[in-house]
Amino acid sequence: MLPDLSTLTVHAAREGLRSRAFSAVALTQAFLDRITALNPTLNAYLTVDADGALAMATAADARIVAGEDGPLLGVPIALKDVLVTRGVRTTAGSKILADYVPVWDATVVARLRAAGAVFLGKTNTDEFAMGSSTENSAFGVTRNPWAHDRVPGGSSGGSGAAVAAGLCCAALGTDTGGSVRLPAAFCGVTGLKNSYGRVSRYGLIAFGSSLDSIGILARDARDAASINAVIAGHDPQDATSLDAPVPDYTAALTGPDLRGLRIGVPREYFIEGIQPEVEAAVRAAIDGLVALGATCHEVSLPNTSLGLPVYYLIAPAEASANLARFDGVKYGLRIEGDGLESMMRETRGAGFGPEVKRRIMLGTYALSAGYHDAYYTRAQRARTLIKRDFDHAFEHVDVIASPVAPGTAFRIGEHVDDPLQMYLEDVFTINMNLAGICGVSVPCGLDSNRLPIGLQLMAPAFGEAIALRVADAYQRVTAHHLQRP
Repeated sequence: MLPDLSTLTVHAAREGLRSRAFSAVALTQAFLDRITALNPTLNAYLTVDADGALAMATAADARIVAGEDGPLLGVPIALKDVLVTRGVRTTAGSKILADYVPVWDATVVARLRAAGAVFLGKTNTDEFAMGSSTENSAFGVTRNPWAHDRVPGGSSGGSGAAVAAGLCCAALGTDTGGSVRLPAAFCGVTGLKNSYGRVSRYGLIAFGSSLDSIGILARDARDAASINAVIAGHDPQDATSLDAPVPDYTAALTGPDLRGLRIGVPREYFIEGIQPEVEAAVRAAIDGLVALGATCHEVSLPNTSLGLPVYYLIAPAEASANLARFDGVKYGLRIEGDGLESMMRETRGAGFGPEVKRRIMLGTYALSAGYHDAYYTRAQRARTLIKRDFDHAFEHVDVIASPVAPGTAFRIGEHVDDPLQMYLEDVFTINMNLAGICGVSVPCGLDSNRLPIGLQLMAPAFGEAIALRVADAYQRVTAHHLQRP
């Protein structure tokens, strides 16, 4: 008797496809059927490409019959709707791109396509990836599969919800200030945030160009490692991508023995106001890593408190510059006016949502004459201090462990009228982006409302292999990642 195909991990799906226990078409159809049943409630997908997915699955079956093999051949995957996809609508969660159909693929999409992955569709996102809850999407909020009155996290909330609800084997997301790790924590899945420059950003609709990274939401660390091996690596079309060999991430998953590994616990990340159940679960997870042979060391990241003000100067400033291109001239929404300036004003006014407008105004102000040095330049200097904190800590430890967020998933609408409270959801995640380092979020328990709790494992820049190794070791001896909503 076949298992429920929608519950399969990437590696289990590959084993079944390789042994011909089922076909890629059957696997894809199982996910499409589940999407049809659940997506009207969850709103995890903005676009479902059933015909395209089945065509890709048919091609994958032919390759399998011909004797081809690979870590993703025939595996159904979802893509966050900020990654351009040839011939498939790409909205960035915004009215201004509601009908935009690209004629080219992002580099990560092209690499997945070449590897034989099957694309089910595009997942919901906060508009232009600006948000922590997926409530800022122009096409409606995504609901958390664990509790439909709760947010899934953001901005990759559609991807997190899709993985958690069994609407795909895995999904790509993006992380500018926690947008992979927060949905992973709130939805009870595994989320890999890559180092800046590890994965090409070519074809990613940019939010913050010095902060954006493409990551993975999956059911376990082994799946994340398999996918990262395909999408990571140098791309000459992205001047910021690292020109260096890609490690064998799956080979780095050496088992549950962590002897010799040094884990840092930052005192600044266990703060007043953290949900007690979150702190208890994270500390218990750290104890579990120590039981596998690791040693635990307190570390200090003294400039942690600078992260929020620094991020909310740099990210909006970069967003202001990046979103200047959406003016109704070349593509996307156009609302005619009395002249060019009127047309641009009307288009941007109608096309952008309130959060995007708020960040554009903040960023434009920070970059304006007379304020640039006082705000943006000072923020960049403070960013250097945050990076130095991590550099110093990683001289003494291999991985830093902390909560992903101060609490579990909050109710839809709870923070909508309080932007500052919403921004505070990112307090434990944004500094990694400012420093350019990598990390993994893994499930480490449930609170009293049966809402998932995430453990964050931070590693030095281009240390994805060590972060994935620790995450995999933890998942080999625990069952938190096997819980289903």
